[in-house]
Amino acid sequence: MTKVSVIGAGAVGATCADVISYRQLADEVVVLDIREGFAEGKALDIYQTSSLLDFKTSVVGSTNDYTKTANSDVVVITSGLPRKPGMTREELIGTNANIVKGVTENVLKHSPNAIIVVISNPMDTMTYLTLKTSGIDKHRIIGMGGLLDSARFKGYLGLALNAKTADISATVIGGHGDTTMIPLTRLAALNGVPVSQFLSADQLKQISADTMVGGATLTKLLGTSAWYAPGAAGALLVENIVRDQKRMMPCCVALDGEYGQKDICMGVPVVIGKNGWEKIVDYKLNAEEQEAFNKSADAVRNMNDVLATLGL
Repeated sequence: MTKVSVIGAGAVGATCADVISYRQLADEVVVLDIREGFAEGKALDIYQTSSLLDFKTSVVGSTNDYTKTANSDVVVITSGLPRKPGMTREELIGTNANIVKGVTENVLKHSPNAIIVVISNPMDTMTYLTLKTSGIDKHRIIGMGGLLDSARFKGYLGLALNAKTADISATVIGGHGDTTMIPLTRLAALNGVPVSQFLSADQLKQISADTMVGGATLTKLLGTSAWYAPGAAGALLVENIVRDQKRMMPCCVALDGEYGQKDICMGVPVVIGKNGWEKIVDYKLNAEEQEAFNKSADAVRNMNDVLATLGL
């Protein structure tokens, strides 16, 4: 029996739980939230779509009762405040760090062998915090950000190319931030053909810029953080774990010399399986890309340094 718990029943968490449920990625999905009755309501709403979408997943809601999450194979952490218009991910650190730390401690009390997927922002720093405070093997801690950023990259490329996003391969590495992510335009391809054969350098530069502010663009339009794509990205990561798919995808993981960085969690291509992330794939960055990656690492470290000032 496969069990997945989603901590945080807000828009991202509920969307993630919904996709996991109707795609039948687990036998049981538990949704937990601190707000009284909120997770129970979301879980009941999701469960009531089972006859419409023909799935058998059990969906359970819980108000801050972590015993309901016991023996989870995967735990997805979405807890924390969402971004508001004009708010940077960095500004979220003070509030969300304490939330994520507490959630991680409670989760591991009841599911000591769980793989933890971090979605809470600022995602790179929250992944690093989870790594440093949990004491569990680094391969069991995965930040979702690069998967979402790459989906947005493919989306903008698809619009420019008038092509199906399923036919596009494109990856974003680096930090999950408006100024730290690195869309690898050099490696992007449409059915194996470099997109540079279809799009001009100026077009690719604009697509890269649009990708980098993809989250901020949606926050400005919606008045809060996006949820459909982030939730679906979290569910896709869960799918690759529970089904041991061994697919390569960009995720935020702990680096120990890879890509020239240590003691940091950042987005790089990794192979995902039942035990978490299994290996980091070296994309052989050129000098310009490596310089951008190093600058991204510096920015992520600056955010991580805030944790020390908070005593975390």
